[in-house]
Amino acid sequence: MTNDSLAQASDLAIWGAIVVLVPAMLAFLVHLASSGAAAQRRVERREPVAVGAGGPSVAAGTADLDLGAADAGPAKPAGSSRRWGVIGLQLTFLATFLTVAGTVLRGVSVGRAPLGNMYEFALVTASFALVIYSGWSLRKDRLWLGAFVTLPVLVILGAAKVAWYTEASQLMPALNSIWLIIHVTIAILSTALFTIGAALATAYLLRDRAETRGRVRGWIAALPEAARLERITYGIHIVAFPLWTFTLIAGAIWAEQAWGRYWGWDPKEVWTFIIWVVYAAYLHARATSSWSTRRATWVALVGFGCVIFNYVGVNLLMTGLHSYSGVAT
Repeated sequence: MTNDSLAQASDLAIWGAIVVLVPAMLAFLVHLASSGAAAQRRVERREPVAVGAGGPSVAAGTADLDLGAADAGPAKPAGSSRRWGVIGLQLTFLATFLTVAGTVLRGVSVGRAPLGNMYEFALVTASFALVIYSGWSLRKDRLWLGAFVTLPVLVILGAAKVAWYTEASQLMPALNSIWLIIHVTIAILSTALFTIGAALATAYLLRDRAETRGRVRGWIAALPEAARLERITYGIHIVAFPLWTFTLIAGAIWAEQAWGRYWGWDPKEVWTFIIWVVYAAYLHARATSSWSTRRATWVALVGFGCVIFNYVGVNLLMTGLHSYSGVAT
């Protein structure tokens, strides 16, 4: 039995989250631009002293020394630049509450975990990503990461409402299993971590390119130094990869219970394994001295591309035993 009032409340909460995330992302972008400009001005004021003393030039890393600090990231900007970041973070907290509330209301409206179709998968993914970022920001200064997280979450929620929306309904009989909660929840958590990992990887590649060219300017100067960004990127993937490994194993166990075999070369199974192989290759490349961290990070982004295809392409373009998108095609 579906509670239409709760389902409508869920829809309103998700729309509210989308509306709030837009100014949050804009505030984070203003924060990056203004704090980057402030950092550049500090570097320019110090440059004559550094050159006159025979110290390193801007191209050699003066900007990095100025911006780098502990793992918390770049030095905290003062004044209006930081204020914009705080505004973005506060709006993100509100959007996180609305997204989680909308997801919970969706599940309560149908009396089950909200894991039955693409729309619900997207809601839970966005919820996990926002909760992870919000919790992380409470422990460390991660204002510089806000725009890189709110943008993909906006895309996920926007696509969920516009292209993947499914009316609240009961589960298909094939999905009525405890393994739905175990397998799909861990898969979603992994996807959220891979999303944040891809955001960090993008930030690292942009900063690394600027440092290599000796032109750490504009909003790029607001990011932590490239080496620190790369370490954080690697750390996120170190957490996400075992979870995806569990997703693959749990899926095989569920398949044996539901269909009498552990593996059947279904498109979803194949692409889940491809994702595992690509991320394993990233972690191996990262630990291999003959591979640069930049090249290894590109492998991680290829892995995230596979995650996107597995979710969108496989669900909408391919048919198989995992055809539970709920989207009319």
